[in-house]
Formats: sequence, structure tokens, C-alpha cells
Amino acid sequence: MSNTFDGPVLEVRDVAKSFGTTQAVKGISFSAQPGQVLALLGPNGAGKTTTIEMCEGFQKPTSGSISVLGLDPATQGEKVREKIGIMLQGGGSYSGITVREMLRLTASYNAHPHDPEWLISLLGLEGVATTTYRRLSGGQQQRLSLALAIIGRPQLVFLDEPTAGMDAQSRLMVWDLIDHMRADGMTIILTTHLMDEAESLADQIVIIDHGRIVAEGTPAELVTSGASQQISFHTNSPFDIEAARGSSLSVLATRPLHYVLDDDPTPELIARLAAEAANQGVFITQLGVSRRNLEEVFLDITGRELRS
Repeated sequence: MSNTFDGPVLEVRDVAKSFGTTQAVKGISFSAQPGQVLALLGPNGAGKTTTIEMCEGFQKPTSGSISVLGLDPATQGEKVREKIGIMLQGGGSYSGITVREMLRLTASYNAHPHDPEWLISLLGLEGVATTTYRRLSGGQQQRLSLALAIIGRPQLVFLDEPTAGMDAQSRLMVWDLIDHMRADGMTIILTTHLMDEAESLADQIVIIDHGRIVAEGTPAELVTSGASQQISFHTNSPFDIEAARGSSLSVLATRPLHYVLDDDPTPELIARLAAEAANQGVFITQLGVSRRNLEEVFLDITGRELRS
């Protein structure tokens, strides 16, 4: 998997894409270097899937340019796809073919493929090697899709939701494999809705929303932007956020009965929070000062409302 390409493996320059009167991507630029994991994040409909499809040569930009290993995917799509790996979410195989047959078939298309049996062992597919694709569990299908993406030893691989449907053990195995792929010089473009996955794996993160890049940087840079610490608290019954705003407390719900205060932690702020909880008759079961994580940053940037 060693890298031999000089310069950015992927370079996106001022790329825009329109579908009729709808502008899905609005002039974005970013690049990925050799041996780097770049996470492309965004809410549903943000434009990240369209961006990936343009990088893979399945869509053509309306304007701007993309370079993949020195090739233009808009005009050299087939050549690009010969050099990259693509992991499709929940797919990528024929329904009636077995795991071993699919890996051997894909290996035959490549000059120097990985050994299919090695990949079967590496990804824990020994027990289903003779099972057809349609009879695999969702997690097993994902592991096979990952094996198909890397069997040709690509220098650049696109991983779309690589651990979707996997159990905790399989997820950790995939994370470890991605670390080894990066160490071997492979460049990985990762799309995921799991913020802990992006924070753990990515060297660089690009957040897209409404077709534009709204934030980018290393995970450390993003989580330390703005206030790096916050007060988090849990309650035994719902806390009235609107009522708290009357006491100048900017409270955000992170999940049921879990909240954060969107302000710098101070003793005075904790006292006001305790007074407001007492006024509401709500018992605080846990309170602490925590470091913001990538999920909090992502929600702060893209909003907390559901997207249609």
C-alpha cells in the first residue's frame, strides 16, 4: 500500500455543482495529503455525497476542478476508478455470489491484489466465506465492502459510513485497520455520522453545510475553538430550557435529561444553575465540567434542528 504519488492525492479547487436551479455545492476547496485520513462531515443534504461522487468521477462539476492522483475525474473517470478504492454503504456486491467468490473475482481485476484469504481472516469473515452476500448480516456486508475497497492496494480509498451496522468489536477492528492503512501511506476520505469515529481517526476534518465549507481543521483545532470547556449536567426529570433563559442561562439539551451550559464555567454560573433547578423542582443527578467534543462542535456549527 506504500504511496508513490508526489503532492496532494486529492485536490478540490473552487468546485460548484448545480442540478437545474438547485446549487448543491457552492465553491468548495480542500485537499488530502499522502497517508492522511480526511473526514468529510455534514448533515443530510449538506452536499458531501455530491462532492464525493464528483471526486470518484460519477458526477461532473458545474465549475471548478478536481485532481485525483494527478487525474481529472470529470474527463478520466475510468482511469481514476482503476486507481482508487470505493466502499459503498451497505452494498458493493452481487446478491447471489459468496464472500470468497466476490473477493477472488475482484482480485482478478487488479495487477497486485491482496490475498483474498488474508482479507477474509483480517476482517473476521472466515465463518461466512461460503455464504452469499444476501444472507450476510449488515455488519458482515460492511466488512466485505471494506475488503473489496482495499483489495487492489489503492493509494486513495473512499469509505462511506464504514462501521454502519457493525457491533462494537467489529467497529474497533475497522478503526485499527484504518490506522494501519494510514501508516502504510494510504490516503483515506471518510464520511461518517459518528462524531467519535471522526474525532478518533481523522487527521483533518472538513465540515460541509448547505453546499459550503463551514469549518475545517484538525480534531484538536475544532474542539478547542471557542470555549474549550463547558458545564454538563444530568437531571431526573426534564429541565425547562425556556424558563432557564429567563435567568440568563443558555442551556442546550444533548439528549433526554442530559444538558450543557453554553458558557464559560464559573462558580457563579453553577450557583445560578442550581438555583434554577431548585426553582423548577428538578433534581440534578450529575454535574461536571467537561471538554467539548466534536459532536458538540458539529451541532454548534450546523444547528440542532432535524433536517427534512
